[in-house]
Amino acid sequence: MAQNSLHLGVAFDGYGWHPQAWRRTLAAEPGAAPVTSGRYWARLAATAERGLLDFLTVDDSFSAQSGRREEIDPRRLAGRADAVLVAARIAPLTHHIGLIPVATVTHTEPFHVSKAIATLDFVSHGRAGWQPRVSPAAHEAASFGRRSAPEGGELFGEAGDFVEVVRRLWDSWEDDAVIRDVATGRYVDRDKLHYIDFTGSHFSVKGPSITPRPPQGQPVIAALAHGQPVYEFADAAADLVFVTPSDEASVREILGQVDAAGGHPKAIADVVVSFSGDSEFRSDALVFEGSATQLVDLLLGWHDLGLAGFRLRPAVNSGDLPVIVDEVVPLLQRAGRFRTGYRDGETLRERFGLPAAVNRYAKAGLS
Repeated sequence: MAQNSLHLGVAFDGYGWHPQAWRRTLAAEPGAAPVTSGRYWARLAATAERGLLDFLTVDDSFSAQSGRREEIDPRRLAGRADAVLVAARIAPLTHHIGLIPVATVTHTEPFHVSKAIATLDFVSHGRAGWQPRVSPAAHEAASFGRRSAPEGGELFGEAGDFVEVVRRLWDSWEDDAVIRDVATGRYVDRDKLHYIDFTGSHFSVKGPSITPRPPQGQPVIAALAHGQPVYEFADAAADLVFVTPSDEASVREILGQVDAAGGHPKAIADVVVSFSGDSEFRSDALVFEGSATQLVDLLLGWHDLGLAGFRLRPAVNSGDLPVIVDEVVPLLQRAGRFRTGYRDGETLRERFGLPAAVNRYAKAGLS
């Protein structure tokens, strides 16, 4: 991409981010596939890739509905598929777009997440990412029954350790550990598998992983952050940070806070887009109501302030995603701010200009 180009992705959750997206979808298309259908997700991914988008994210949580409420609202979409498995389902059906599912770190084990994301990276040929999420809700903890929900700083302290363990497990196999030498009968070089021997406040993990090092070495990690403590977590643990400004002043303020935390991850702004004119719903991100031209003006202005790019959240996937692909993207291309084609074989790390991931154990010569 050209130096002044911006990154553009899309965030998927159910039928869209509007609380009544399911009703609008089924009213327009009564036979629409359910959100647990592989066909539904494959169609979304194909449309997003047709728009040459950098990446898509698949939302997930330990609640049956969006938000943290325990009681299920019968008027809202309920039930979700596992985001990592959804990404694995659509990976063979796409060729270029990055795939970043949410996987919650609270109440789960880094060993399992590490091998799941590594597997996704193999299946997608180097297009995998991961968005860690914490779970502060008591009713979500009760679903596991092992402990109460962590509080305050403990949530992100544990999350930081979790990501560190995952990263170390990805490095626990060297890139050329699998040799498959028929002549000698050796399948793997044991000297190129490494114990990670991680001991922290929350985990004690010996390793190595059971999955070889993923094609990218380190798949791209993204964190959604709304305030300083989470910006600090993102700086220590992530490559991208999804932020939620509401205007130019808040863009400047947030970029200042990200810089104060270390300024390491690339800042990607979340914007909910509703081209139907229905913006009367609550969201942690700005809910944009207007035309494609007006949205592009907003994106270009915010990009000029220092944001690396944007993650657009369609209010209703079936209506808003085609506008993003068929109207917003061409306008960005005409402005010289977005690609006109993918580069064959480009990994997600390469697309974001991230350095090659050096294996910490191979470099140190440890065994």
